[in-house]
Amino acid sequence: MTSITLKSSIAGLNGEISVPGDKSISHRSVMFGAIAHGETSVSNFLPGDDCLSTISCFQKLGVKIEVEKDSVRINGSGFEGLKEPNEILDVGNSGTTIRLLMGILAGRPFYSCLHGDASIGKRPMTRVTKPLKQMGAAIDGRETGQYTPITIRGGNLTAINYQLPVASAQVKSALLLAGLQAEGKTTIIEPQATRDHTERMIRKFGGEVSTAGREISVKGGQKLTASVINVPGDISSAAFFLAAGAIVPNSKLLLKNVGLNPTRTGIIEVLQQMGAKIEIIKQDSNSFEPVGDILVEASKLTGTVVEGELIPKLIDEIPIIALMATQAEGKTVIKDAEELKVKETNRIDTVVHELSKLGASIEATTDGMVIYGQTKLGGGTVSSHGDHRIGMMLSIAALLCQGEVILENHEAISVSYPNFFTHLHHLIQ
Repeated sequence: MTSITLKSSIAGLNGEISVPGDKSISHRSVMFGAIAHGETSVSNFLPGDDCLSTISCFQKLGVKIEVEKDSVRINGSGFEGLKEPNEILDVGNSGTTIRLLMGILAGRPFYSCLHGDASIGKRPMTRVTKPLKQMGAAIDGRETGQYTPITIRGGNLTAINYQLPVASAQVKSALLLAGLQAEGKTTIIEPQATRDHTERMIRKFGGEVSTAGREISVKGGQKLTASVINVPGDISSAAFFLAAGAIVPNSKLLLKNVGLNPTRTGIIEVLQQMGAKIEIIKQDSNSFEPVGDILVEASKLTGTVVEGELIPKLIDEIPIIALMATQAEGKTVIKDAEELKVKETNRIDTVVHELSKLGASIEATTDGMVIYGQTKLGGGTVSSHGDHRIGMMLSIAALLCQGEVILENHEAISVSYPNFFTHLHHLIQ
């Protein structure tokens, strides 16, 4: 574990950056390229640790993949082209990799074993393994398939109708990927709308998926065809600089080519609710994933309530929203966010614990947190706890602190934003 010393930015942040490619879309571009027929080319791919874990797993499954910086070429031979791996598939820290990969492997007639780091070992897998078992896959793991290592012997799947107990794009995606290999039509009913990158990918690769309200259906036996993917900038990564632009005095930032998928733009909605000076100044809605440039300026923010159907649209951005709330006038309440407890860390407890070290007035609740605003932050030693989004949030917090901040385990940030500190230093005036 290493640490880095961070200082405040009195003069503000100014300039423009292009954030790295979207992590969710980068994962899926490799997965769909691997199960499609032909050569798929991907540009602006995120070469972060999580996405590289996805590439490594598919290479072990016999897929030829070439990587050059942020460009990737995948030579797929369909689902049937995947081969039984002769070693454990190591997903590293990536929940997306393991959960979506389980959906793919559930339909393959061979044995595989998936494992990851200590964080993955604590994350619940039953939400995926239970419906996949109902479809016919033989799956086991620690505590009857709840935790890694997970073993799968797949094949001969039967379609199901399944009501998701929690709103989870990862579980939905795993079942859609299994459904593409099952006999019949698989239908998934969501309690709340979640990010729809997988549905968009199915269509991009020539497949068919139908949506009716919160019901998503896919027929088995479809053949996917290789495609060309240009990955938009990750709005979850952009969120840290959108927040910085709004709360660091004298700041004005332009973030270019940011993904604006409507299932992901909750952070923009919250900034607008809080009164931030934020504007989408250029937008392209014609690509398979909408993109645009976002301008944000230092603003006077007011507290708000973040809840309900908004939560799935910003679940990864809640740590940085909590930081924004410390600088807003009044009280901010975040609720209906129990899912935060099973992320890379328990993000409710971790956010409250680490921001409290810096002097924030913040309380944990059973499903979120309450933050009392316009609090001056001081220095201190904090930790990412191996969670990339906690690490980035604390790095932005340091810009506001009256003393030095020592951030331990800062290397976790490379999971989703390898050049985060390069961009941060570029914007500091």
